Amino acid sequence: MMITNKRLTATVPLLALAVSLTACGGNGSTSADTGADAGAVPSSSSAPMATESAPETGTESAADGPFGTACSAVPADGEGSFTGMADDPVATAASNNPVLSTLVTAVKKAGLVDTLNSADGITVFAPTNDAFAKIDKKTLDKVLADKKMLTDILTYHVVAGRKTPADLESGSFTTLQGGRVTTTGSGQDYTVGNAGVVCGNVPTRNATVYIIDTVLMPEK
Repeated sequence: MMITNKRLTATVPLLALAVSLTACGGNGSTSADTGADAGAVPSSSSAPMATESAPETGTESAADGPFGTACSAVPADGEGSFTGMADDPVATAASNNPVLSTLVTAVKKAGLVDTLNSADGITVFAPTNDAFAKIDKKTLDKVLADKKMLTDILTYHVVAGRKTPADLESGSFTTLQGGRVTTTGSGQDYTVGNAGVVCGNVPTRNATVYIIDTVLMPEK
């Protein structure tokens, strides 16, 4: 399934998000945060995001590229491969990855394709199809039918800046939704909130992706 960029008819606040997110991404640096989270983006209400601490760990993960058990499910070549994904903006790249098809459906329903594709330098924590399957069908159908709730959940999976594995060793980041998510780990073993990273450090044209095994839920 290939997603093409379309002009969205999102609400004014969502359009404001896209503009602010694009403006604040900077040069997509992969260096660890040193005090305030560099390039912090506003929440879905367009209010300024609080500064945050993400201590510099001093050492990179041993993995220089994508790592994790679910990486084996990514096609070896073609648009859905790691090489192919690196050439495309993040929403388009995800649409070519077979383990992210449910996420892509949700992103389209929320009208976030252009917002994500036009952002400059972000990190996306991307739940697998199996992660969405953990949610009972009745609840998932309700979420998919509620655009505001769906947007809140999806934007909770996005933070400003391209985060390296070293950044995730002991991190606390403000999300696009406005809430905070914490990360811990080392080597090739990382958690994001209550989710485990199953394929991490995946580059796309404008984002770094960490594929996770559980859908993150923002605090109410």
